[in-house]
Amino acid sequence: MTSHTIPHLGKRLSRSLALQTMLGLGLVCVAVYWGSLLALTLRQQESLEQKQATVTHLLQQGRDSHSASAMQHMLSDFLTGHEDMSIRVTQQDNQLFFEKLNRPLDDRHSTRRSFSVELPASAANQTPQTLQVLLLLDRRPDDALLRQLAWILGLAAVSSSLLVSLTSAWLVRRGLAPLHSLVEQTRQLGAQDLSRDWQKRLDDSNQPQELRPLIAQFNALLERLAVAYRQMEAFNADVAHELNTPLTTLISSCELALRKPRDAEELRDILASNLEDLQRMAGIVADMLFLSHADRGESAHRIQVASLASLAAEVVEYHEAALQEAGLQVRVLGDAQAQVDARLLRRALSNLLGNATRYATPGSCIDVQITSPDAATVTLAVQNQGQAIAAEHLPRLFDRFYRSDSARSQADRNHGLGLAIVSAIARMHGGQAFAESGDGLTRIGLHLPTTS
Repeated sequence: MTSHTIPHLGKRLSRSLALQTMLGLGLVCVAVYWGSLLALTLRQQESLEQKQATVTHLLQQGRDSHSASAMQHMLSDFLTGHEDMSIRVTQQDNQLFFEKLNRPLDDRHSTRRSFSVELPASAANQTPQTLQVLLLLDRRPDDALLRQLAWILGLAAVSSSLLVSLTSAWLVRRGLAPLHSLVEQTRQLGAQDLSRDWQKRLDDSNQPQELRPLIAQFNALLERLAVAYRQMEAFNADVAHELNTPLTTLISSCELALRKPRDAEELRDILASNLEDLQRMAGIVADMLFLSHADRGESAHRIQVASLASLAAEVVEYHEAALQEAGLQVRVLGDAQAQVDARLLRRALSNLLGNATRYATPGSCIDVQITSPDAATVTLAVQNQGQAIAAEHLPRLFDRFYRSDSARSQADRNHGLGLAIVSAIARMHGGQAFAESGDGLTRIGLHLPTTS
């Protein structure tokens, strides 16, 4: 269903309230009508029962002491003042004994009651006699009352429904006013507002309790967006800074080379120097592309590695020249097997070992630790001795282009993506990176699940 076919929330609520009101009032009106109809019907039956008892008593009493004409006179007197009643009495041979009809016998608006009256033998009449009596009660007044009641109930239901529809529309608009306020506040938000205190971006002071959790979640979302926005701005600035230095160097080198004629050997040296800067730029771009793929959710291609210690030994051997130059020794402690992407894990260990080599105390020993905290997890960490990293820097070590101390040696040659790549490789395996530092020891590594 497209959005233009969905009615507004206010209209939907107003229509729902109006429909519910109409249905509710309709049910009440129907119940009142049928209740009144039942009450009138019961009253008519009770009235006929009373009249039956009275007629029976008059006929039996008149049998003992009066003639037929006197009995007829008594019945006529009985019906005086009861214009809604009619009576017809017949004898056993279907001869008419008495009749007084205020309504035709076939009138559909009459309630009928037929019964027999046994007249025993008396001194005046030696023969027992049975009379057939037909009583009719005129229902027209009650029917008129029911019709009037139906019109009143119908008009009351319609008018009440219209009134509720109008008032509910007003009440719904008033109830949705906080939402309109939120819409206006949201409309006024811009990218520059991401730097504001996130608790003040959307004001919930005048909002109902039902909307405050939504506002809190939205403000929390804005805070996450603000963090991502700041990281993006910092990332762009860092990329520009990191690429600006080699580009400036290349431009200056080319300008100097073109200022005067040079022999082939000098040009070869200039090209070699420029090639180093180009390789450094290519490394930055490659690392950025790798992090971009990791951020898009690319996962590691896992295979079973029987010995992580052997894999770590290969990485140590690759760094052997740099370790000897720095006067460092390396120990591989522990071993485990796991399903990992061996190529990515070598890269992560290489970055960790290179980082430790740069900052370890000369002549100390670097430990590559492989442990299994539990059957489902393996931990690979590189620990070195050296200046401890302040606690406030530890959570940001895995940020791109972040350096806890930009003045450290070789900081200009390392662009600050190594630990970010370590964290990305951990995420690609479904794990996480960690960093610990204190008492002259720094330990950085990965927690990885042993199976995919």
